[in-house]
Amino acid sequence: MAVVIRLKTMGTKKKIKHRIVVTDSKSPRNGRFIEEVGSWDPSKKPAIMTVKNDRVEHWISQGAQPSDTVRSILKKVGIKSAIRK
Repeated sequence: MAVVIRLKTMGTKKKIKHRIVVTDSKSPRNGRFIEEVGSWDPSKKPAIMTVKNDRVEHWISQGAQPSDTVRSILKKVGIKSAIRK
């Protein structure tokens, strides 16, 4: 089972919010997930990003791969282990 950290889309049209979730790579984008580890609201200026640093570090140490978008969010938040690919 390949585990990934990616975005789950929430909200309505033109008011989109995202949750950062840990999920199986074969699950649908908005389907079942293992754990919610943060959120991202790009509609606010500046964008609001909340991340559970300890849980993200745990999942990355277990081998979870963040998506490209999540990797850039984690870099902005300051999680150093997200930098390696």
